[in-house]
Amino acid sequence: MDKRRVVITGMGAITPLGNTVEETWAAAKAGKSGITLIDRFDTTNFAVKYGAQVKDFQVDKYMDPKAARKMALFTKYAVAATKMALEDANLLGNTEVLEDTALMLGVGIGGFEVTEDSCIKYYNSEYKRMPPMTIPELIPNEAAGNICMEFGIHGQAHTQSTACASSTDALGDAMDMIRCGRADVVISGGAESTMNGYAVLGFEMLQALSTGWADNPQKASRPFDKKRDGFVMGEGAGILVLEELEHAKARGAHIYAELAGYGGSSDGYHLTAPNPDGIIGAKAMTRAMKDAGITPADVQYYNAHGTSTHLNDSGETQMLKIAFGEEQAHKLHISSTKSMTGHCLGATGGIEAIMCVKAINDSFIPPTINLDEPDIEGGCDLDYTPNVGVACNVDCAMSATFGFGGHNGIIVIKKYKEA
Repeated sequence: MDKRRVVITGMGAITPLGNTVEETWAAAKAGKSGITLIDRFDTTNFAVKYGAQVKDFQVDKYMDPKAARKMALFTKYAVAATKMALEDANLLGNTEVLEDTALMLGVGIGGFEVTEDSCIKYYNSEYKRMPPMTIPELIPNEAAGNICMEFGIHGQAHTQSTACASSTDALGDAMDMIRCGRADVVISGGAESTMNGYAVLGFEMLQALSTGWADNPQKASRPFDKKRDGFVMGEGAGILVLEELEHAKARGAHIYAELAGYGGSSDGYHLTAPNPDGIIGAKAMTRAMKDAGITPADVQYYNAHGTSTHLNDSGETQMLKIAFGEEQAHKLHISSTKSMTGHCLGATGGIEAIMCVKAINDSFIPPTINLDEPDIEGGCDLDYTPNVGVACNVDCAMSATFGFGGHNGIIVIKKYKEA
């Protein structure tokens, strides 16, 4: 039996590059950085001084401000991006479709700023008090619950939490829901906001974050570059409306692209470091290609996890050489848009899936900025589209996300064709 085909009919984004898909994509095409000095909290006693913050987010454009006061920031981003995606898909207010629409959301951590604030109040309170909405606001599934309430969604609503792979895994699971007939429409992607002292210090103590570019933060995220010194914290949301092909055609929906394949694997190696031999990560890539019915030669663009850490960038390069073969890996157009957005953790897969869709639609490969001297000695010797994007026909793109704990998630997105 043939698989039911899954297409993308709507997209919404809140990112450090802009508060719409078009703003985000225009900045990415131009190679603009969304990284600035942190102004959310006092960084005086932190080694980390900068991050990729969402800017000029006006919550009342997307939801009732009174309702928003009971939401963590990651949930506000998720609701806003979902509203944009539903509007884009011409489904906002379509109660007949939304009644049976499902939701599969990726969230890596949840409401960390709520955790920080409530702990401060608890330990500073003689009577050990904290805000009454602490638990509902901080738990990762809060975003899914609020999305369903806001838009009248009554299908299955699940939250996937596999660290930085969360929203890629969510997209893969959402695709499978449609393929097996459990839903015709699934809202999927991810959201995250950890731009607070509690979270930043936690990652800082792991020595995972970049610290050496406080005088020029826009240069801090530099995947595959010899001078990279860690990832830059980002935040935001990327949401896609996935739809069974015949359902989309029947209602005259605009089809952006086809979500064609997913592959995953688990390193079983280390809590924070990827397996350096790259074999297990490469298995996720080959599984995704097999699921999509493609070969390495069919892929024009690979949106890299590309975190700007030494272990990830060299390890991911090795994975590509294993999965694609040495010769084909060198022909592949690769870029890390995290060089501009920072690492948005659980939201990153949704945001980067949108980047792949736009690359296909615009026939354009966004750049890896700040790639001034590739780390050849560290094994980073492929074409990472340094500093300037390139016009290129893209029929097929692949997006990769790898999470703490060894979670590897890969999706394949193809240009939509009738047959």
